[in-house]
Amino acid sequence: MAIPTHQSTAAPQVNITLGTAGHIDHGKTALVKCLTGCDTDRLKEEKERGMSIELGFAPCTIAGSEVGIVDVPGHENFIKTMVAGAGGMDGVILVVAADDGVMPQTREHLEILTLLGVRHGLVALTKVDRVDALHRDAKRAELQEFLRGTFLEGAPILPLSNLTGEGFNEFLERLWDLVERIEPKRVDGVFRLPLDRAFSSQGFGTIVAGIPVSGSARIGDEITLLPQGLSGRIKRIEVYGRTSEVVLAGQCAAVNVGHWDRREIGRGDVIASPGYFSAEEWFVCRLRLLDREKLAIKSGASVKFHTGTSEVPAMVYPLDLPVLTAAGEYLVQIRAATPVVAGPGDHFILRWPSPVQTIGGGTIIEAVDRRLKRNRPEVLEDLHLRAQAVGDDRRFVEYCIRRAERFTAAEAELGVRTKIPRARLQQILSELADAGAVLPLNPGLYMHRDTAVQSGEQMLGSIAEFHRQSPESPGMPWDDLRQSLQWDKEVLTAVAGRLASEKRIHQTGGRLALPDHRPKLGDEDAATVEAVESLFLAQLFNPPNLEELTEKTRLTTTALGKAVRILREHGRLIAVEDILFHRDAVARAREILVDYLTKEGRLESVQFKYLLNTTRKFAIPLLDYFDRLGVTRRSGHTRFLKAPPGQGRGR
Repeated sequence: MAIPTHQSTAAPQVNITLGTAGHIDHGKTALVKCLTGCDTDRLKEEKERGMSIELGFAPCTIAGSEVGIVDVPGHENFIKTMVAGAGGMDGVILVVAADDGVMPQTREHLEILTLLGVRHGLVALTKVDRVDALHRDAKRAELQEFLRGTFLEGAPILPLSNLTGEGFNEFLERLWDLVERIEPKRVDGVFRLPLDRAFSSQGFGTIVAGIPVSGSARIGDEITLLPQGLSGRIKRIEVYGRTSEVVLAGQCAAVNVGHWDRREIGRGDVIASPGYFSAEEWFVCRLRLLDREKLAIKSGASVKFHTGTSEVPAMVYPLDLPVLTAAGEYLVQIRAATPVVAGPGDHFILRWPSPVQTIGGGTIIEAVDRRLKRNRPEVLEDLHLRAQAVGDDRRFVEYCIRRAERFTAAEAELGVRTKIPRARLQQILSELADAGAVLPLNPGLYMHRDTAVQSGEQMLGSIAEFHRQSPESPGMPWDDLRQSLQWDKEVLTAVAGRLASEKRIHQTGGRLALPDHRPKLGDEDAATVEAVESLFLAQLFNPPNLEELTEKTRLTTTALGKAVRILREHGRLIAVEDILFHRDAVARAREILVDYLTKEGRLESVQFKYLLNTTRKFAIPLLDYFDRLGVTRRSGHTRFLKAPPGQGRGR
């Protein structure tokens, strides 16, 4: 299962990977061999041609700690391989030969490293044994000027010879200084490893190798191979060529899964913790264009899209402007010809397919499911906010909650979108809730504070409009409010509860009203309501039906319906099954029932109609109603008092 490595040491491992960069034949591979004892040119063709073709990996012990080194090809034909290796670098050793100086791939490699977000490094001025002191000083000055304005400005430029060993002591000291300045990658994210290669080893089966960009994994962990969607468990791990129980982000590693077919796995594939990632076609990105002559990126321009270890043909769709013609930063959409696996904040590189050259790169904001329309200002505004949030876990979680569809975001959905594992996500959500930025609703469901404020104003507006249209009503029924706003129940309840706690609404009898609302009946409505109510009061236990009401009041169906609605809304009429009783009738019937049961202990159902001087049609529904309220308990056709007088659950 071995990856070629120098194993003469068992130093403590630090999850930092350095890398080489620079023009072909400037001594990158020789420098790595001097540092590590490893010849990273493992292919026969590389040894025969004397040039690196594939990525090489080696462990390097510096001041008692071990870091990884990835050696990249320097030839222009292998830039895609260089980009695949550079994506895992935390710091770079830019290698420049003293006899050649700055060359085309020196420039392009530095541009790529900048676009990929590398911010630490130093310069090895190699082959100083081939030049005199004057020439060496001239090349150092040339390099200082070349690096001006780059992330390597002011970085040490260290003369050395891979043949004689000159300058190596100082180089090692400065290399350790570099490592100490680099913060190791965080390991509390979702495990993801873009694959450099896959191979088989007798007795082990399939092995995949590369540098994880996030999280950690242990032997026995379940992982998914993407885009294939194959599941597996880690059987064995090697880090820097030695067996390990765990692999961390930023470590050169080989992972043994065994049963996968290596012939179906290639560079650009990804292994990751299950459930978080999928291969996507559309990505919204923040693109930084390099200063190139006659550069023009029109909508649908064809490019090569590099991210992780993958390279696929793609098309670019500018969002800020119709055509991009100058160096600068822009929002774009990229559509990959073949779906790729990438997450928010991942770096990418764009290259022209012909003539082949690097034109820019940047960070992926997020995968999307379709092409966005650039002529919609609200879309661009949202994308700019999203771009600012990506890269900071807490800001991105808060953004996702603020912009959630239907006002709320579930914890599980947030985890998948933000690519943050559960424990870390719960910590962030707790912090946001403590700060008042988000509101926990049901377990695992969250609403943003701004959403609560905005939706609260919308709810108040709906209630106010209801008062305007129905001034006679004591308040807006819940069902009407839900239908008006079309919100989920959790949202409706949370917003109403927040407004009630702020005393901006009050809730009574299943209705919501503004604090200053007082029901108002017009003269005509008041007379109609009084006429209808008087009939119910005159016939407490034999209430009139619709036909009788119409005959006695001579009201239209509309006017009569409105009067009944008002009486029900104000609680003066109570629906008992499909019969309306005046509240005085219900109260009096209860009083009669409780008094009788208190004295007699039991009541046969048929007796109740005689107590009320009514018919079975009205008496039995009232008895059933009192059963439901908890006033009485039924056994067959007999009722018993269930609770002492006054201790039922109310009307």
